[in-house]
Amino acid sequence: MQTLSTEYLNDLIEEQLLSWPEAKRNFDRLMEVERKSFMLGDFPVIAQLNPARIHSTGAAVDKESVAKRPCFLCRENRPKEQRTGIWPTPDWELLVNPYPILPVHFTIAAKKHTPQEKIPADMAFMAEKAPSLVFFYNGAKAGASAPDHLHCQAMLKSELPIVRFVERNHPIERGGWMKSSEYGLKLPFSFMSAVIGPGIPGLINLSRAVTSFGMDSLSGQTDPGLLNAFFWISEKGFLRIVIVPRRAHRPSLYSLPEGERFVISPGAVDMAGIIIVPRKEDFTRLTPEIASRVYAETAFAGELPKEITDNFYLPDDIFL
Repeated sequence: MQTLSTEYLNDLIEEQLLSWPEAKRNFDRLMEVERKSFMLGDFPVIAQLNPARIHSTGAAVDKESVAKRPCFLCRENRPKEQRTGIWPTPDWELLVNPYPILPVHFTIAAKKHTPQEKIPADMAFMAEKAPSLVFFYNGAKAGASAPDHLHCQAMLKSELPIVRFVERNHPIERGGWMKSSEYGLKLPFSFMSAVIGPGIPGLINLSRAVTSFGMDSLSGQTDPGLLNAFFWISEKGFLRIVIVPRRAHRPSLYSLPEGERFVISPGAVDMAGIIIVPRKEDFTRLTPEIASRVYAETAFAGELPKEITDNFYLPDDIFL
């Protein structure tokens, strides 16, 4: 199958907005979104007030709560208006996200109801088939509002700050994996980035993404549910990957008493440089210092633990 064009993707969204009133209301509300920008060291951040996202930000994702509700990604439980777009693999379905963060926002859900346990290697194939998009994954304990159903999401890669940031600072000539600390910049959290080429070395590097994990800040245990991941095809045609190991689902600010509380629950988009804030009062009070605290409490502000980085190391003779 040929690649999915930007025209086709836009047409799918437009068709859904004509037939699905709830989705249209939420897409129309994007016109009212407020934003403010700031730098956290050398990393650009946008705070976005988006009230419709309270469904995801405030979602109860503990096992008991998830077990009590029907899975909204399973075909039989979806709104009757939600249709499936053309998709190049038989195991996945392309869906317009009815609670968008940006004007182009899709969910790619597995047809089979299976848990969100690890990064699906199929994300590399997805990126190749829709090169205008960046595909991102929320681990079960790192922003996924449906941890019981395997899925990823996609937006225009031109919209997420981390895409441009990584392409600027991880040169193609440096193939394979690279720690963000090697960029020589001041960043609010650490991550791993990769340039993946063809052949066996590329497959080996890709496998490192699939087996990656975070580390719980309380127990110290490694956990594949504590991470966010991004896959896209660069203008030069290389597969790019970013893995953000996490240490917690939510910052302590989320659980403070009202008046001190910030309803911010970082997922992949937040780690990509767009902090989603569903409440006006939190958006007004959000400062660079608070944003830095959100990142530091949910990701790793300093060097990544050796247990995490060791997963990405390859023999010296394996490059692109």
